[in-house]
Amino acid sequence: MAQAPQFGPPEATRDYPDRPAAFGIAERDGKIALVRIEKPEAAPWFDLPGGALDLGEDPAQAVVREFAEETGLVITAGEAFARADQCFINTEHKAYNNRGVFMVVRVTGEAPERKVEDDHELVWMAPQAALTVLRHDAHAWAVAAWLRRIASRSANG
Repeated sequence: MAQAPQFGPPEATRDYPDRPAAFGIAERDGKIALVRIEKPEAAPWFDLPGGALDLGEDPAQAVVREFAEETGLVITAGEAFARADQCFINTEHKAYNNRGVFMVVRVTGEAPERKVEDDHELVWMAPQAALTVLRHDAHAWAVAAWLRRIASRSANG
């Protein structure tokens, strides 16, 4: 895989420690899974399901866990098709550089009892619409890369 693009201009006065993360793109009926996140004192936003790797996890394990915690969906992690980094400041005012791995995932079931992120709501959205609402440029870039990958495979039979 090529060098990961870097998104999110950092503030010059802040340190952005690297934070390994994994995100997934699950498709169903022409739409992809997003999470709508609503926190106090912040406007709601959309992200791809996923997040930081816990100690000892690989990206596939993290995306499976994060999908369950954020959406209540059970997934199987597939191919890692892209990497992209994103500097950002979270709602607790902590700065990070997410070193994101983006994976194609397949929904295999539902486990509502595993959803623990009460401020996350599963939303299915057309990929083209997702491009305009995703909070992080790295997520929108990954969706575009995924769409191009699909188009290339279709064109090549």
